[in-house]
Amino acid sequence: MRPALAVGEALRARGATVTFAGSPDRVESQLVPEAGFEFDPFAISGFPRKPSVALLQALWRAGKAPFACRAILKHRQPDVVLGGGGYVAGPMVLAARLSRIPAALTEADAHLGLANRLAAPFASKLFLAYEIPGHAGKKVEIVGRPVPVAHLAGSRATGRERFGLPTDRPVLAIFGAYAGARSINEMAVAAWGTGTLALVHQTGERDFEAFRPRVDREGYVMIPSTDHFGELLHAADLAVSRAGGTVWELAAAGTPSILVPYPHATADHQTLNARHFERGGGAIVVPDSEIQSVPALVDELLADPERLARMRAAMLSMARVDAADRIAEGLIELAAR
Repeated sequence: MRPALAVGEALRARGATVTFAGSPDRVESQLVPEAGFEFDPFAISGFPRKPSVALLQALWRAGKAPFACRAILKHRQPDVVLGGGGYVAGPMVLAARLSRIPAALTEADAHLGLANRLAAPFASKLFLAYEIPGHAGKKVEIVGRPVPVAHLAGSRATGRERFGLPTDRPVLAIFGAYAGARSINEMAVAAWGTGTLALVHQTGERDFEAFRPRVDREGYVMIPSTDHFGELLHAADLAVSRAGGTVWELAAAGTPSILVPYPHATADHQTLNARHFERGGGAIVVPDSEIQSVPALVDELLADPERLARMRAAMLSMARVDAADRIAEGLIELAAR
């Protein structure tokens, strides 16, 4: 959702009127109004992998969704439609095609998801975060993943002050997923719950209450999440993280990273994401099955400032902080055709 909101911010800065549509049961129904955009809900859900009553219900919703989306388009009268990826986007892009409204798609991972593969023939433009084999040509543009403006803000000094971190020694940052990353959280508490290493550990909302009582020492800051993510990124000398969309925010902040891809991601796309930054020299990839090797690797990297400096420069060189602006400009051009 954050990439779509970043594009919305970029369009709004150009004077465009932007509204969102999506499932009332997903996080966008909360985040979109909080960001100051209007939100139109319609019923849609993902497809369970196995035959079941839930699968039949999902198919029923999918069949009805394009009609609901056409009603939204008739009400809003947009000049262009952007699908943000995932099963929510497909019916709206199809409805846009049926309504003769130009549409575009974004893909935030290094693998084109099923919904985007199905919707791509109905889109006039495809904005990719990474180069994806088999997807090139005039309608494809590699732009990186949009990063919210708020996540680009901050500095080492302001970040450390905000989170109560020391200014005179290295700081490690630990990031799981939005909900939580159990294996990373377990590893972090076991490795650094005692000791002297300064770190800030974002557990995710789901895991915070379970892990908070297990650590009680100075220099170990544990939070469920933060509205000041940019400052948190800049505060760290090194990060340990999953390899979803956060990798682009790590790159924008120039944060050297140890990436531990979620092992059950569709088509192993988090590993594909992570390898991109490893090839560029800004990150090291550790499979989840080898997560116990991370603490020794952290010690090795923090003891080598020159190597960290090279990784920081590499991350910055791969950052695409203009991704939201490039997509916004592309949408404006598409609307003008």
